[in-house]
Order: sequence, then structure tokens, then C-alpha cells
Amino acid sequence: MSPDEFRAAGHAAVDWIADYLEGIEEHPVLCPLEPGAVRRRLPASPPEEGEPFDALLADLDRVIVPGLTHWQSPSFFGYFPSNTSPPAILGDLLCAGLGVQGMLWATSPACTELESLVMDWLVQALSLPDAFLTTSKGGGVIQDTASSAVLTALHVARERAGGARKLPRLMIYTSTQAHSSVAKGAKVAGFHPQQIRAIEVDDSLAMRPDALRVAMAVDAASGKLPCFVCATVGTTSTTALDPVPEIARATQEHGAWLHVDGAYAGSAAICPELRFVNAGLEHADSYCFNPHKWLLTNFDCTCFWVRDRAPLLEAMSILPEYLRNAATESGAVIDYRDWHVPLGRRFRALKLWAVMRCYGLSGMQAHVRRHVSLAQTFAGWLDGHERFERIGEVPLGLVCFRHVGGNESTEALRDHLNASGELYLTHTKVGDDLLLRMAIGGRLTEESHVRAAWDQMVAWSEANP
Repeated sequence: MSPDEFRAAGHAAVDWIADYLEGIEEHPVLCPLEPGAVRRRLPASPPEEGEPFDALLADLDRVIVPGLTHWQSPSFFGYFPSNTSPPAILGDLLCAGLGVQGMLWATSPACTELESLVMDWLVQALSLPDAFLTTSKGGGVIQDTASSAVLTALHVARERAGGARKLPRLMIYTSTQAHSSVAKGAKVAGFHPQQIRAIEVDDSLAMRPDALRVAMAVDAASGKLPCFVCATVGTTSTTALDPVPEIARATQEHGAWLHVDGAYAGSAAICPELRFVNAGLEHADSYCFNPHKWLLTNFDCTCFWVRDRAPLLEAMSILPEYLRNAATESGAVIDYRDWHVPLGRRFRALKLWAVMRCYGLSGMQAHVRRHVSLAQTFAGWLDGHERFERIGEVPLGLVCFRHVGGNESTEALRDHLNASGELYLTHTKVGDDLLLRMAIGGRLTEESHVRAAWDQMVAWSEANP
């Protein structure tokens, strides 16, 4: 493309995105196609000659959009939100246009320094411990996902505890409700499944510190080495909040690394009244949350902090000759390649910077508060209806519930709602009970969308007593 052709195609692409988001409610929320349907609509072989960009946009409408589940729909209540916003989209466009590879400070100083600044802005905005500031012993980095963050933390904890030499004796602890990324990260980091202890939870589905303390003591008495504890603030199934202060005390008795996963719930700390999600973070060795869930920044964007960067750098740093440069040798700069597994890294800070500047703290707070309020409203409707039972508390934007008819009725309700195309819910299990998850968090979601979902639930319940 010539610059003029690129400019025209770029305008067309932005117009297409704007039209898509403006008309997103016209599409069924959950993709209705059968497996293979999208591929069958496209040529089996690549084109011999180049095609105009307009042809690609036409196929977006004809083939791709019908094959999507529409995460930006205001009636997407399935998983935790994966929000985007116009400033974030434009920030990502700028990232792609600049084409920066920010592995070293020297490869683009602005990439590194803006990222450090934005991570420090978030420490202030979320009222996180000062130890997470890059001006302290610790600091923060943007990773792709919380899965990569927990893998990084696991690797650092393993190396700090003795590395490969002691690996067979090292033990990992997390709750039965923790995200699957802990088990997967442990597998990648070389741990055997028997080295993971799944700690029991209490009636609120939060980890029991007393059970953690017993498990660690038993392991230590048998010659094992407690190495890593992962607490979760806002579990995927029910947004249970592990008691981090008590978990930290048990962890410190054995010198284990404490990682806190706040992937979804961490965004809530943008609001002062919701900063209960930060309890105990001053004791955490590492912490992460995902702006790409609830804070208006499109996927992928995970913020990961450490209280002390020295163990991280010791565990992750490798410096081949071809990466040596004067700035690195001076020790005066951050080279973010040393803060995670990949060497290469995108300029992700641009989209987060764009969101924070365009929305401001007040705009981000209003975004989160609206969803918390809607979740409380929906919970009230459930509590006032005899055919539904709400399960657990509603501290943030997720409401879990079931039909009083039991698992079969709950499953039938879910299938009916999702088949309608007008909304999308997912489920979880607590014990033997099947629960539906109403995750309210979309940028475009208003009370009218929550009310429409509720009306469908009531109508089905009345037709299926």
C-alpha cells in the first residue's frame, strides 16, 4: 500500500469498527454456527495475487462476524468481561503502527519509561503498596495474561528456594477454587502434580488459612520445602476473596513466596470504597491484575508487580553478547526482557496510557461503580423471587444463582437463554450444585440489558414450573 492507500484503508477500518460496536446488539451474542462453518466459507488456498483491502472488509461481514461470540455485546454476561474501549483500540493501533520491539531500554527508551510510569500511576490509582513503585526496590511490568504472571512468580519462587537442585522437595499451595493457570504454570515450571496442595475452602469458598498452616507444617515435618503460595482475590467461579493477611502470616512462617492473583477483582480498587480487595497486599511478594478484564483496556494487558525485583532479575536474566549495550551495562535502566519469559515485547503501555488519560480516574471509577450497582440490583431481583436462589455474596460484578428445581432445571434454563441469542451466561459448580454466573461488566451494559435478561429468566421459570 502507498501512504494514500493506507490512509484510505485505515479510515475504512476505523469506520468498520465504529459501525460494528454501534450495531453490536444486532448480532446473536453466542455464535450459533457449527464447527467448521467459518473455514468452509473461505478458500482452501491462499490467493496468488494481492486483493484490495475492501475485499477483506467484505469478508469480515460475510464470514468472520457471523462466526464470533460477541464479547463486547452489552448482553455478554458469560465470563468475566474482556473490555475494550475506543481509546484502547486507538492505543493498540498506535502500537502496531510504531512497530516497537521493547525488549531493552536501548531498543526504544520511550517504550520502557512510559511503561514504568503507567505502572507507577496504577500503584497510586489503586492505592497499592509503595513497595510496588519502580522507584523502590520493587516495580511493575505489563505481561500478556495472568497465566504468564503466575508462571513468572512460580519460576522466581523455585529459583529462590534452591532451583533444580531442590525442585523435588518444593511444594506449592493454592485453594481448591484457584484458577487453572496455577496448575498449568507449575507443570511448565517443572513441578509434579503431587507437589501442589489444593487447600480446602470455607463456606464463602475462600481459602482456609488454618488448613494452609497445617498443610505446610506437615510437609515441612516430612522434609519438604514450602515454596510458593497463591492466594486469589476474586476467584473465577464465584469471586471468593481469599483472606490474604492471614494467608501471609502462614506463608511467612516458612519463608515461601506469596503471589496474589487479582486478575478480575483488582480493577475494583480504582474505587476507594472497594479497596477491601487490596487487604494484605503489603505482604505479597508479587501481585497481578488484568486491566483487560474490567478496566477498559483491550486484551492482552496484565499488570504484574514485585515487592523486590532482585529475586526476579536473578531468576530471569540472561544476557547474550548480541544484547549487550552501554545503557544495560550502566545499571541505570530497566530492561523489561528480564521481567518475564519472552524476550520480545509489544508497546502495551500505549493503550493503557490512552485509557487512563482519556477516561481519567473519575471515568474509570464510574465504569466499575455502574456494574457493581447493577449486580446488586440483579441480586435483589433474585432474592425477591421464589423460583431462584442466589448463592454467595455479591462484592463486585458477579452474581451466582440457581433455579430451585435443581441442576437439571438450572442447566435447562442456561441452555434456553444462550440459545435465544439475546444473552450469554456460563456456569460453574460448587460441590454438586450447578450454578449460573451472571458477570456484569461490559462497557456498553446498562440496566435495560440486565432487566431484559431477568425478564427472560422469569418467563422461562413461569413456563417451566
